Amino acid sequence: MTARRVQTDKEQFDWLRLARTPRVGPVTFAQLIARFGNATDALKALPSLAGRSRNGRPQPPPTERIEEELKAVSDYGARLVCSIEPDYPPLLATLAPPPPVLTALGNIKLAQRPTVALVGARDASAAGRKLARDISAVLSAADFVTVSGLARGIDGEVHAASLDGGTIAVLGGGIDHIYPSQHDRLYAAVAAKGLILSETPFGYKAQAREFPRRNRIVTGLFQGV
Repeated sequence: MTARRVQTDKEQFDWLRLARTPRVGPVTFAQLIARFGNATDALKALPSLAGRSRNGRPQPPPTERIEEELKAVSDYGARLVCSIEPDYPPLLATLAPPPPVLTALGNIKLAQRPTVALVGARDASAAGRKLARDISAVLSAADFVTVSGLARGIDGEVHAASLDGGTIAVLGGGIDHIYPSQHDRLYAAVAAKGLILSETPFGYKAQAREFPRRNRIVTGLFQGV
């Protein structure tokens, strides 16, 4: 991957468009950037590369769709963070390969601090929930940022108990899709005091196939678990 730097609007547009191209996952994306140096040249090269592929031609989404996503993210009060940019979470940047684009809502600087991931059962016992709260409070007091998935049970307790110290929620769906819906107030609190991240495009509801990607980000963000 090329050195980190701030992108122009055009560069970010093309980066997002390449990342949203069907059949271009994180591995292929990283290979294209390594070969062509930037998303703009990689997009231009896609038609010639497609003829060598057994999986058909990768067709970038219409520019209008990318414009719509950029506007929706901005109107929502969120922002896109590309893996080439300086404020991209440094621990995620070490993944091979990192998610090309994240949508962030809240304080992106929290991802620069020491982190600990805490996850557990959705149907946790009362004792398990209390233990999660107690551990989260201790970690917050020690200046650690907690990372979890905003799910029912342990995840929710972790976020709620560490709001003042800093907490990061990673979603399986788009940044605007609150799941589970009963966590709407917790979601708002994390957005106001912490950070919410998603690799999934804006507007997409969480599907079962997305949760492994979410879990990859959760594990990629922590220095301890």
